[in-house]
Amino acid sequence: MLLLITLAVIVVAYANGANANFKGVASLFGSGTTSYRTAVNWAAVTTFAGCVAAMFVAVGLLKTFTGKGLVPEALITQPLFLFSVAAGAGVAGFFATWLGFPVSTTHMLTGALLGAGWIAGDVNVDKLWEGFIKPLLVSPVLAVAAGMLLYAILKPLRLVPDHRTRTLDALHFLSAGAVCFARGLNDTPKMAALLLGVGWFHGSTGMILVAVAMAAGGLISARQVAETLAHKITGMNPGQGFAANLATALLVTTASIHGLPVSTTHVSVGALLGIGITTRQVKWRTVIPVIAAWVITLPCSALLAALIFALGRRFF
Repeated sequence: MLLLITLAVIVVAYANGANANFKGVASLFGSGTTSYRTAVNWAAVTTFAGCVAAMFVAVGLLKTFTGKGLVPEALITQPLFLFSVAAGAGVAGFFATWLGFPVSTTHMLTGALLGAGWIAGDVNVDKLWEGFIKPLLVSPVLAVAAGMLLYAILKPLRLVPDHRTRTLDALHFLSAGAVCFARGLNDTPKMAALLLGVGWFHGSTGMILVAVAMAAGGLISARQVAETLAHKITGMNPGQGFAANLATALLVTTASIHGLPVSTTHVSVGALLGIGITTRQVKWRTVIPVIAAWVITLPCSALLAALIFALGRRFF
């Protein structure tokens, strides 16, 4: 069972990398600033750096996603429960990535914790709202507002030109790297937390394992989601892409430092959407299905984790 839990966490991390690594660099590819291969390599390097940094500054998220306070303490060290959470989130993540939908690993893990928790015993609803649901609902709204506001401020100052310049390219790469770094910082502890319960890995060892799997997923399997993020949410030029990245990096980094489990997916797509609303280039035919995918992610991962836990109790 310990081996199965570790493999399931690796699957979650790989799916997370495939689905989420490109979110920070989508504007680089979508605005024509760089090629897909350069963008995905930059995402892998900077996400990995964020994963390493998480070992030192994101301990709060590591504690949050063990499930302590959300489900009974006896469950968070039960191997079957941990396997069900990881497997439910991993399967949901792979399906979403295969379909090209940029979804939230935070939603999938939260849903899986809920599904397995309800089948196993009890869920603390107060903790669910304050510690999980509230930040996830607020973050995309803040991201849309931040994207619109930041672009409105930077545009008159001529800091977000419509065309490429050497300075803008450098800033654009730095901002994309900052988003990927912030994503690694925010997402790594959520997955590594599942390894803490079995006591097989220390926090830092688990995070390194997750970091490697995330980098591999992003390098190998990101193309489908990359096309959605880069070309199907909104049209963008280099200046607009830079503004969206800057808004995303500021929000996600702040949330990580304060231990708030926001979704990098919601923040990055929300920032792009805010820019698109301002420029009237939003592609609603794609945006609406993406938002619908966000809505069904949590219940789908909850049902999968509940089913796996229920079946596991019959055979283990």
